[in-house]
Amino acid sequence: MRQKKEVPRILRQTCSANSSSPDVIRQCWATTTALGAALLLSQPALAQDMRDTPRLEDLIPDSAVENPEDWAAQGVTPQDEAAAERQPELPVDAPMEEMPLVTIPWPEDVELPQLAPLESDDEQIEFVQFDDEIGRLPEGSEERLSDELVIVFPTDRTLFPERDDFLDRFEALSTVEGTDADGNLARLAAQARVDEELLLRLLGVYGYFGGQVIRTVGMNGDQPEVRFDVIPGQRFLVGTVDLGNLAATGENFADLRAAYAIQPGDPVSLDVVADQQIRLDTALGESGYPFAEIDPPSLLVDHERYEGDITMPVEPGGQYVFGSVRSDSEQFLSSRHLTRIARWHEGDTYRRSDEFDLRRAILATGLVGAVDLEPVVVQEPTEDAPGVVDIAASLRPAPLRTIAGNVGFGTEEGIRVEASWEHRNLFPPEGLLRVRGIAGTQEQLLGVTFRKNNFHGRDRILTLDAYASTIDYDAYDARSAALIGTFERVSTLLFQKQFSWSLGVELVATQESERLADGSSLERETYFIGALPVFAQLDASDDLLDPTKGWRLSGRLSPEISENDGVQSFYVRSQVDAAFYQSVGENTVLAGRVRVASIPGAPLEAIAPSRRLYAGGGGSVRGYGYRQIGPLNDTGDPLGGRSLVEFSLEARIGTPLMDGAVSVVPFVDAGSVGLDPLPDFDTIKYGAGLGVRYETGFGPLRLDVAVPLNPGPNDNWIAVYVALGQAF
Repeated sequence: MRQKKEVPRILRQTCSANSSSPDVIRQCWATTTALGAALLLSQPALAQDMRDTPRLEDLIPDSAVENPEDWAAQGVTPQDEAAAERQPELPVDAPMEEMPLVTIPWPEDVELPQLAPLESDDEQIEFVQFDDEIGRLPEGSEERLSDELVIVFPTDRTLFPERDDFLDRFEALSTVEGTDADGNLARLAAQARVDEELLLRLLGVYGYFGGQVIRTVGMNGDQPEVRFDVIPGQRFLVGTVDLGNLAATGENFADLRAAYAIQPGDPVSLDVVADQQIRLDTALGESGYPFAEIDPPSLLVDHERYEGDITMPVEPGGQYVFGSVRSDSEQFLSSRHLTRIARWHEGDTYRRSDEFDLRRAILATGLVGAVDLEPVVVQEPTEDAPGVVDIAASLRPAPLRTIAGNVGFGTEEGIRVEASWEHRNLFPPEGLLRVRGIAGTQEQLLGVTFRKNNFHGRDRILTLDAYASTIDYDAYDARSAALIGTFERVSTLLFQKQFSWSLGVELVATQESERLADGSSLERETYFIGALPVFAQLDASDDLLDPTKGWRLSGRLSPEISENDGVQSFYVRSQVDAAFYQSVGENTVLAGRVRVASIPGAPLEAIAPSRRLYAGGGGSVRGYGYRQIGPLNDTGDPLGGRSLVEFSLEARIGTPLMDGAVSVVPFVDAGSVGLDPLPDFDTIKYGAGLGVRYETGFGPLRLDVAVPLNPGPNDNWIAVYVALGQAF
């Protein structure tokens, strides 16, 4: 091992000068030569023990440091001669002046090579400084969303046909768009980075996985602005589609595969992928596979092929048909009753929509607060036949007793307060008992109602109603007792039906007297009335309480027999109603209706005043009093009539007030009542006004203010109506 030697002090002192004079260089050269000789003489000592090896400082005395030239001229000491004898002898002709260990040339002999000059290059080299912000693209179609936000798309719309939908989605999710401009450039830059990631994710949603977004943040005058240049690139296509074990459905495979509408070669859309998963799940549930399982889809994107491979594991399970419904509360709602209200029959192919429909029907009874339905295997499927499943229903009863109230007001009808108490399952299953009363300015009533819902079939209602009432109208007053039975199938708030109907029986005993202008009444007359009313309606509207499109057509027919003072009369009360609804623009609905009614078969005097036809009021011709339109007697009071015609037209205009819950409704109404069975158009009354609607969530609250356009001597100059729901 070579021993590292310490650099002598003489060398450090002599050769450390920065002078370039020849004398100094020669002195350093002489010293180096002397030191080299001393080092050669000391080489044998290297083979000895390190403890016996003399140090370089011991070989060079202090006198050599003080005067190196004189010390070098003294020659070799006897000790040095003994050491030299142990060294190999040099050849006689060896040039002693050339030191073999020193190869440094004299400085003046050193010639530095000359570097060749650089050749000129005609091409200019441009240096670009990259940072977080990159300059704008030269071309594009700008969409300014706000003072701070600009989106730039390719000018050619065919390169990105999803542009409008993409822009709407980004605008709804953008952090920049969701913040009010405050001139803060740092805040805008931070939000711009978030929106840049959002844009890239949205490009992936539409299948542009190689798309780019270039973000530029800067000042546009005094206003900070961020600009995004969107470069969609090439849209990826669907490669392979793997739907797991869907082929195990056998003969149903073709229809189920067709239900999953994604095919190889279609453009990739993550929205479509998610929608088609739901569509296939629905198709399996509607084809008899209650236990089908579908794992979330995965998309493997290949940037070389510009394709995405879809994998969605599907385990269809077996195919089944319906059995019966099992109730866990037989005394409350029996299995037989629940099976009766289900829309399927035993042996029908299982359909998930039928199961959901049964859940809604059970909730619509108002007897349960929650219900859980679960298919239970009764028989496993075989190669030749599907299996059988019963539907197990777990019911949690709701409160069965209800106290309800209703308050209404009309300037012509006065105040009407109605209250009721009911038990909805006093006679299981679904046997309701209700006690109700009305206290109002013009009407008082006390009644008892028994109702059986889902009576021997789905949505069929049997009702028995008994009541006693007094009525005090300007046209007449009446004291009546009635017993009414109805069997019907009509729309409810949960189930709006396209076709509704009802059949009924009415037995009425009433004492009635026509009212004179001075408030006195004529002699009371007693009528005993029997009627068989029939009702039918076609409903093609989109909502029961607040329709925006569609139409309704209904008809009523009631053959009646009346006895008064031993005289029997036969007549038919008939009425036809038609209404239409049409949306105009985004926030306006035009609505209109026509009503025509007639009572042929008996003279007016043979018909009880309460069974005649009247017009006027909130559900008729607004601006006039309730039942105030029609032929008048000698004292100016309405007599009622045997024919009626009404028209109404209104515009329901939405407003931004209260987040769109308030709308205004200008309207115009017209109506006429005649003494003959054919309508009378000679004495039509007109009313017009303005209404306000407030959307409550379960129907609009209505406030209408109307004036009569051709009032009679007994009509007020203004009328106000408050109610729930639209006027028609």
